[in-house]
Amino acid sequence: MSNFTVEILSPAKSILKIEAHEVILPSFEGEIGILKDHIPIITFLRPGIIKILSDADQEFFVEDGTVEFVNNNLLVLTSTARKLSDLKKENLDLIITETKKAIDKDSLKDKEKYLLTYKLETLKNIIQ
Repeated sequence: MSNFTVEILSPAKSILKIEAHEVILPSFEGEIGILKDHIPIITFLRPGIIKILSDADQEFFVEDGTVEFVNNNLLVLTSTARKLSDLKKENLDLIITETKKAIDKDSLKDKEKYLLTYKLETLKNIIQ
C-alpha cells in the first residue's frame, strides 16, 4: 500500500510522526478517511478516536483540534491526543464522571452540549 506522513502535534510537543496507509478522523462532518493522494483538506476535529492504519496500527482519543492534509502530509494539531493503549480504566471513569457533570449544567450552549455528548459516547465505547 502507498503511505503518507502523519504527524500529531500538541502545543508542548510532537506526539507522533509516522508513515501510514490510512487515517480515520472524527470531524464535525462525520468520520473522514484519508488515503494517499487525497484532495487537500482542512477541517476541525470533534471528540472521538483517530485511527492510524500502518505497519503498527494506533488509536488516539482527541477532544478537539484541527487537521490539514496537503501534498501527502497529514498534520493534526490538538492539545488532547491520548494514545488509547495508555489510558487506564480509572482515568476514563473519572473523565466520564466529569463529563456527565458538565453536560448537566443549565448554562451550556448547544455546541458545548453537542461536543460533550460526543466525548461521553466515545469514552463509553472505549471502556466496552
